Amino acid sequence: MFELDQVCKRFGEVTALDRFNLSIEAGRTTVLIGPSGCGKSTVLRLMIGLQCPDSGEVRFNNERLDGDRITAQRRRMGYVIQDGGLFPHLSAHDNIALMACYLGWTAPRMEDRICELADLTHFPMEALDRFPVQLSGGQQQRVSLMRALMLDPEVLLLDEPLGALDPMIRFELQEDLKSVFSALGKTVVLVTHDLAEAAFFGDTIILMRDGRIVQAGTLDAMMREPAEDFVQNFIKAQRSHLSPEVLRR
Repeated sequence: MFELDQVCKRFGEVTALDRFNLSIEAGRTTVLIGPSGCGKSTVLRLMIGLQCPDSGEVRFNNERLDGDRITAQRRRMGYVIQDGGLFPHLSAHDNIALMACYLGWTAPRMEDRICELADLTHFPMEALDRFPVQLSGGQQQRVSLMRALMLDPEVLLLDEPLGALDPMIRFELQEDLKSVFSALGKTVVLVTHDLAEAAFFGDTIILMRDGRIVQAGTLDAMMREPAEDFVQNFIKAQRSHLSPEVLRR
């Protein structure tokens, strides 16, 4: 679904990615994880075309991601960021319907889709008329997810979507998000700094450090056969977040 081929990206004197290669398999959930500043969010922004590589190539569904096609390509992707990115002057309903209105959907088509998404994400219909400030953090993220799914995209890109939530709401949303991913069967790329969350969601975990991939696979494989000392140390540093079942492997 995505291919990054020899991608380099710099921000001033800082090299975020250096000759970076990655393939994202269609229909599966891939999780990018690593310490702060390792380049994982940069990878996601390159995938959706918010940033351009300094060199190398990003391809989406075998097409180069570039200026001529970027608008049409983005409409085939859903994007959720950590704080939701909702427009504060629009109701939940209008945030969700924003792109559909822009594209000229009929009112019945929009309302049917919003009802379908509210049911899918367990969002209360009576809260659709509320503004973001009137919603809880968990509800705001559900609205962000519905907005990302409104156009029925092929791909869902999520940049630490649960990072700002308290533990109980985060746990509830993790369960709901996994159900959504399973129900829709879409390609999902998720960025997180939490190894337990990566293991919960990911068919494939991509562990990054200093703009490169250190190891890719399952958490079990990383624990049994770490590619280098950093992998082992990264897992040990997060052992308090991992379940006893995982730690006994």
